[in-house]
Amino acid sequence: EPDVTIVSGLKDAVVFEGDDVTFRCQVSHENARDVEWKLQDVALQNNEMNEISVEKGKIHTLTLRKVTEQDIGTITFRVGPHMSTA
Repeated sequence: EPDVTIVSGLKDAVVFEGDDVTFRCQVSHENARDVEWKLQDVALQNNEMNEISVEKGKIHTLTLRKVTEQDIGTITFRVGPHMSTA
């Protein structure tokens, strides 16, 4: 299996409380396994507040819905040994 690397990393975002924010990270290969999103070192799951998806096979997206002050912090995207933060 080829080593999946991060082609385009996360970008910092500033949003207002109550708004949604989306983070994108592009990887080198489709169907990447061992992918993880975290907020402040807490793993995120796909649910009504966090939408995790993959566009065009290589662009992994995380949308945080209706953010609050508690959502302030570092977002981390990890694929295998490679990481990107915002």
